[in-house]
Amino acid sequence: MTVTQSQSPTTGTPPHIDQPAGRATPGGGPLLAVIALCTAVTAANIYLAAPLLGLIARDFGASPSGAGWIASIAQLGYAIGLLLFAPLGDTADRRRLVGVLAAVAGVALVAAGLAPGLPALAAAVLVACAATVVPQLLVPLVAERAPAERRARHVAAVVAGLFTGIVAARVLGGLAAQAFGWRAVFFGAAALTVLVGLLTAALLPAETRPRKAANPFKAIAGLPGLFASSAGLRAACLRQAGLFGAWSALWTTLTLLLTDADGPYGLSLGAAGMFGLFGLVSTVVGPASGTLVDRFGAPRVVTAAYALTAASVPLFLLGGHALWALCAGAVLIHAGLMAGQVANQTRALSATDKPAAANTTYVVAAFIGGASASALAGPAHDHWGWPGVCAIAAAWVAAGWLGGLLVARERRG
Repeated sequence: MTVTQSQSPTTGTPPHIDQPAGRATPGGGPLLAVIALCTAVTAANIYLAAPLLGLIARDFGASPSGAGWIASIAQLGYAIGLLLFAPLGDTADRRRLVGVLAAVAGVALVAAGLAPGLPALAAAVLVACAATVVPQLLVPLVAERAPAERRARHVAAVVAGLFTGIVAARVLGGLAAQAFGWRAVFFGAAALTVLVGLLTAALLPAETRPRKAANPFKAIAGLPGLFASSAGLRAACLRQAGLFGAWSALWTTLTLLLTDADGPYGLSLGAAGMFGLFGLVSTVVGPASGTLVDRFGAPRVVTAAYALTAASVPLFLLGGHALWALCAGAVLIHAGLMAGQVANQTRALSATDKPAAANTTYVVAAFIGGASASALAGPAHDHWGWPGVCAIAAAWVAAGWLGGLLVARERRG
C-alpha cells in the first residue's frame, strides 16, 4: 500500500491511499455497500426500543411513561460509547474494534430480549447502544481512504445507510413487534448486528499506520482543544447543531400534535408513526448531496441545506392545521438535514489530521444541538402549543447559521 498524495498541513485533508491489486477498499464497490449496510443495522439499535415501549410496558405491567425512559437510556448509552470508543479510530485497529463492538452489542441485545424486568432491560440497552458506535468508526475510515474527488459521495453513502437504519427501526421495528412480540425484535437485531458487523470487520482493509496505545480518556481530553484549534471543524459543528436542533424540536414533538384527541388530527399512535417514512427522503437526498459537495464544495451545499430547513419551519407552523403543509415541511426538513449532514461531516473529516477525533467532536456537537432543542420543545409545547415548538426550531436555525458566519469572519480576520 502506498501513499500517492501527501497530507496537506493546512487543510488536514486525508491522504488518498492506493490499495494493492485485488484488495477491497472502502473507496467504492461491494465493500462500500457492506459498510453502508453495517451502518444501517447498527444505527437502528439506538432507536429500536422507541416503537416497542407500549408492548414493553404492557408486558412488565408498567405505565407507558414508566417504560418511556428506556428510549432515553438508549441515547445515553450511545453518547457514552461515542466518547469512549469513536476517538479510538485514530489509533486502534479498526477491524478488531468493529468486530468486538458488534459482538458486544449482539450479546447485549440478546440480554435485552431475555430481560425479566425494566431495570435489566435498561442495563442491556445501555450496553448495546454504547457498543453501537460502529458507524462513527466507519465514516472516518471511508473519508480517509476514498479518492478526494469522490470523498463526499462515499461519505454520503454511509450516512444514507445510517438514516435508513433509523427509519427502519422506527417503522419496521414496530410492525415486527406487533407480529412476533418485542423480544423477537431484540433477538433479530442481535443476529443482524453480529452477522453484518463481523462480515464488515473481516472485509475491512488491514491497517498500515503505526500502531499506538489507545487511551480513550486521553482522546476525550483532547477534543476541546481540537475544536478550538480548527475553524473549519467549529463551523461544521455549529452549522449541524443548528440543523439537527431544528429537526429534533419538530420531529420529536410531532407525535403530540398528530395524536392529540382534541387537536386537528387525532391519529392513532400507529398511524402517527407512519410519518417516520418521510425519513426515507434522507436516503434519496444523501447520494445527490455527496455529488453536489464534490462538485460545488461543502459551503454551497450547507447554504442550500439551511434554505430548505428555514423554508420548512413556516410549513410546519401552517401544518398545525393543514396536513399538506405538514407533509411538505417533513420532506424539506429531511432534505435539509441530510444535505447538511453530508456537507458538514465531510468538512469536519477533512478539517484536521485526526479524522476520528474530529468526527467525534462533530457528532457530539450535533447531538448537543439536537438534545437541547428537544429538551426545550416539550415545555414550549406545553406552554405555547405547536407554535412554540416551531419557534424553538426557528431559533436553532438562526443560531446555527449565525454561529457559522461568526466562524467564517474569524477565519477571514
